[in-house]
Amino acid sequence: MSDQLARLGELLDRQDIFDSIKRVSRAIDRFDRELFLSAYHPDAVIDAGALVAGPAEVYDSGAALHDEGQSATIHHLTNHVCEIAGDEAHAETYFLYVGRNRDGTNWAAGGRYNDRLERREDAWKIAFRLTIIEWSGMIPETDVPLFRDVADLHLNGEPSRSRQDPSYRRPLVNHRALRVPPDPRALSRPGER
Repeated sequence: MSDQLARLGELLDRQDIFDSIKRVSRAIDRFDRELFLSAYHPDAVIDAGALVAGPAEVYDSGAALHDEGQSATIHHLTNHVCEIAGDEAHAETYFLYVGRNRDGTNWAAGGRYNDRLERREDAWKIAFRLTIIEWSGMIPETDVPLFRDVADLHLNGEPSRSRQDPSYRRPLVNHRALRVPPDPRALSRPGER
């Protein structure tokens, strides 16, 4: 039984670690400074290539760059491995990034976040992050129709790079239900009217 409890504890640690890493990506895409800072210890160091600094400075600099350059960003996390040794963990998480540039083009990149996390006061947070970009480039233009041309696309909420985004809404409800329902007679079979 003690082996099972130890494995359960490790699984909970792994989930807390991955949750911390995921908060960073969500925070960047939603411009949520508080959420971003909640994933890092205050004395953490982030190596983001041209900028090596603490969480607050990296967030402020990154948010300004993304706000100036892109109208939308998506950081998608994929493969994730984690080694835990007591109150310290090392994780590697692959990412895919796509940004809709303000000039109408799209930029994509792929890489890895290498994180050293520490459990302090019973909370796993990032103490050091090294971002490794494996590739980057522009996505070529195609003749695919744009989603913005889809009628009623945002009836359940307009995407926003702020806490106005539908993902923050509690409770999350179906705003489409406010639309006029279809006439039931139009849905009935012949002879059922």
